[in-house]
Amino acid sequence: MKIVIPGGTGQVGGVLRRALSAAGHDVVIVSRSAGVRWDGRTLGPWAAEVDGCDAVINLAGRSVSCRYTPENLDEMMRSRVDSARVVGEAIAGSVRPPRVWLQMSTATIYAHRFDAPNDETTGVIGGDEPGVPDYWAFSVDIAKNWEAELSAADTPHTRKVALRSAMVMSPDRGGVFDVLSWLARLGLGGPVAGGRQYVSWIHDEDFVRAIELLLDSDLAGPVNLASPDPVPQRELMRVLRSAWRMPVGLPATRWMAEVGAFALRSDTELLLKSRRVVPGRLLDAGFRFHHPDWASAADDLVRRRRGN
Repeated sequence: MKIVIPGGTGQVGGVLRRALSAAGHDVVIVSRSAGVRWDGRTLGPWAAEVDGCDAVINLAGRSVSCRYTPENLDEMMRSRVDSARVVGEAIAGSVRPPRVWLQMSTATIYAHRFDAPNDETTGVIGGDEPGVPDYWAFSVDIAKNWEAELSAADTPHTRKVALRSAMVMSPDRGGVFDVLSWLARLGLGGPVAGGRQYVSWIHDEDFVRAIELLLDSDLAGPVNLASPDPVPQRELMRVLRSAWRMPVGLPATRWMAEVGAFALRSDTELLLKSRRVVPGRLLDAGFRFHHPDWASAADDLVRRRRGN
């Protein structure tokens, strides 16, 4: 297939580009910095790549690993909404539109909760949970607006899927697994604010396999890309420390997490929100995870990272 990936220069884009190219697909990256160029907001010559392709996988959007200042939050919103809108315009204007449009979304759309997991059918959409910082609702609003652009696009000949993705764990440098491993190997990877908050994740190989299923299946609408084994943060880091053979993991209070997030130029929402998300529709479609539990996934990722 010819697969066009707007925003394909980040970590997730790299994972997909390598895997899909190795499988024999013609992968075209569209970005501001490499491949076919665009500005992420307006139609241009790049749209010719969409006309006649088999699939579009839109990953475009400013990284969420940043301080949640008003300026950064605004850019996070605009970069996602604008890119989804203009991808829809490119597909709508195609003489030969793609068969499928996979639009990145986020598992953060679901509520901060501990009591039950969120699947696509019974999951609780967030934004008005009691007892959490008001600004956490902005991340949910981003996801809602992101998906609204996908739904509103006039693309009757193109199947549309919203990828409600959890954190994609890969051994690549600069990704979330790299950061967590760095903390664990320094002995800093203990519970944060008690560590009860759930972390949803997906192994990079299962992420690719899920994308391959969605390219060929008839699934449409929101699909959770997450392992069936979300774990509390304290358990996630305990297992990761064990995989790295690090016996010590210093705990961090909420205020210490604030200081650490500031030093890493990130935000505590990424550490403190309980994202308990499970892949209901993937499992119903017969998808079988190669790395369904965190212990086996962490061991594999550490082994691959040591080999790099």
